[in-house]
Amino acid sequence: MIVYRIGRTKYANDLTGEGARLNGGRWNHRLSSCLYTSESRALAVLEYTVNVNIDDIPRALSISTIQIPESSILELTIAELPGDWRASPAPSSTREFGTQLLKKANFPVIKIPSAIIPEEHNFLLNPLHKDSSTFSIIDVEDFVYDIRIKAV
Repeated sequence: MIVYRIGRTKYANDLTGEGARLNGGRWNHRLSSCLYTSESRALAVLEYTVNVNIDDIPRALSISTIQIPESSILELTIAELPGDWRASPAPSSTREFGTQLLKKANFPVIKIPSAIIPEEHNFLLNPLHKDSSTFSIIDVEDFVYDIRIKAV
């Protein structure tokens, strides 16, 4: 299965989840590693857009194409998520929920509905899982962010 991730070029080849570990995210607390990816390039752009301030968008961005195993994916439905999972900013309930799943490390990949478009999905890659070595970056391309997306 192929998933996509947009980020700073200097981290385009990183599969350790260090950025999420340092900063936390919707589905993880700080100090809990996780790699956020999306099922399409378009969703990756939307996810990046809602999580970055226009003044913080770097010139050197890349889109990474990552191959992940199709087996052993935990697929979560909306009914299984905390009731406030779409709230903005991300509530502590979602960070706690995701962090617990990542710490248990029962699955290398967690498929979860996007808070932006619930009918589409993000994939949380767990670098702590024993099978995380099966994740592989198959392509990295420069990505020019079109600031019209964030224009006021």
